[in-house]
Amino acid sequence: MANAQSFPAHRGVVVAHHGMVAASQPLAVSAGLQVLQSGGTFIDAAITVSSVLNVTEPYNSHLGGDAFVIVYDAKSRSTLAFNGSGAAPALANPSRFLQGIPLRGLASASVPGLVDMWFTLHERYGSFPIETLLAPAISYADDGFPAGYRYAMILSGTLQNTKESWVAPLMKTLTGSDDIPKPGQQILQPDLAWTLQTIAVNGRDAFYDGEITEKIVAFSQSHGGLFSREDFARHRTQVSEPLKTNYRGYTIHGQPPVSQGHILLQELNLIEGFDMSGLGWGSADALHVMVEAKKLAFADRAAYLGDPNFVEVPIQSLLSKEYAARRRGEIDLQRAAVSVQAGEVWHDTTYFCVADEHGNAVSFIQSIFHGFGCGIIAEETGILFNNRMTGFSLEPSSPNYLVPGKRTAHTLNAYLITKGDQLAWVGGTPGGDVQVQSNLQVISNVIDYGMNPQQAVEAPRWQHHQAPGTADGGILEIEDRIPADTIAELARRGHQVRTIGPWAHGSAYQLIAVDQETNAYMGGSDPRTDGHAAGY
Repeated sequence: MANAQSFPAHRGVVVAHHGMVAASQPLAVSAGLQVLQSGGTFIDAAITVSSVLNVTEPYNSHLGGDAFVIVYDAKSRSTLAFNGSGAAPALANPSRFLQGIPLRGLASASVPGLVDMWFTLHERYGSFPIETLLAPAISYADDGFPAGYRYAMILSGTLQNTKESWVAPLMKTLTGSDDIPKPGQQILQPDLAWTLQTIAVNGRDAFYDGEITEKIVAFSQSHGGLFSREDFARHRTQVSEPLKTNYRGYTIHGQPPVSQGHILLQELNLIEGFDMSGLGWGSADALHVMVEAKKLAFADRAAYLGDPNFVEVPIQSLLSKEYAARRRGEIDLQRAAVSVQAGEVWHDTTYFCVADEHGNAVSFIQSIFHGFGCGIIAEETGILFNNRMTGFSLEPSSPNYLVPGKRTAHTLNAYLITKGDQLAWVGGTPGGDVQVQSNLQVISNVIDYGMNPQQAVEAPRWQHHQAPGTADGGILEIEDRIPADTIAELARRGHQVRTIGPWAHGSAYQLIAVDQETNAYMGGSDPRTDGHAAGY
């Protein structure tokens, strides 16, 4: 049986007292850290990181996308959840999509929420002017930034392997050239620089009720999109209490609906009934329990998750310990479930985290959904839009049925963990449905197995891909650093196992821990991506 020490970290843990940033792109980390070192708040730094990522990782997130955030306020020792997802346009009737919601094209885009998120957070927690916070992103868009290896690999791979009509014009806009980008190539995005500068000078309304809105709506109406000025004017970030559950003495703060953050909390409630430490890290028993818990929680997502402004989501029942105990009894320790039903209840993304010298922290995830979103940039704006509308169901009985003005059920979820009212960890990852599976494994790594942040994010992971429309069956992909006897035993129990490369898991984890004795920050960053943790 393997243990945590079987997989020592390849990177060192970053330790700092005053502040820390962990993100998937080095230029964004540096920009955020500079804000902290200049006296900015955790949210000041987060806005800078978020905006730079839009310039340097356009395949993951952009101004035309969404964001979800959880904040820890050290002064009040309290948390808040922010839902920055946008609604379906008023013209988005199901009758328009008799052949299904298209994966690409502006018809698949919901109202963007990221920019409003910046201003909502800044009003509560910001200190530096927005113009100062967006300056690094504006500079990288206007003066250019050198393409990294991952940037060049993703863009060149898309150009070479995807022959759809949206690809070539998108890549030319993103790079300013018809050539395949190379590492070190200077990338200029003047239209995006103009948009960011306009937001910096004229504020939120420039995007939602101003010159930028006019350009977006005019382009949308002439290119098959559904946006109207009214859709943008109605948008507001939603602020609420996070979902919470207790796991072995720690409080997990998760994202409320429309996010699928409840899945993570349900998974933890389910595995809490097993002695995970005693089962042993990397054992067939431990992985089997987590995969089966994942199946049960995802079945509940399909049955119950939707926009709570339109449907009743029985969150209190789903997160109750009594419900977890009932559902836990459905886990067969010797056999993988091949058919999972919802329980009976009573009524390609970017993640980063920031902590400042005052003990405040933010867990921040932003996305345009699939890689490059809907594949369309609005002319003269440089804005790449999401394809989040594809998350809706066109089945009328579904709680996630498409209705104009409704928010779709969302894969994005952010979390943080407290011990009592003291911050303990803040972390997360991109990865669509893989997010809550990765979060489950990393939280178990730090709480059940005592791993440090870098060990926890580097440890080999699994991901379970369900068949479309189901919560069971599907393929269990496991990084081949997991012990071979564990993989063989999981196959014997009925899991459809496929081994993948040693670092091939579809996530890019960032994690900051707070040492409970020294209050020092300890950061870990996933080598499966380009970024790192940095502090001062």
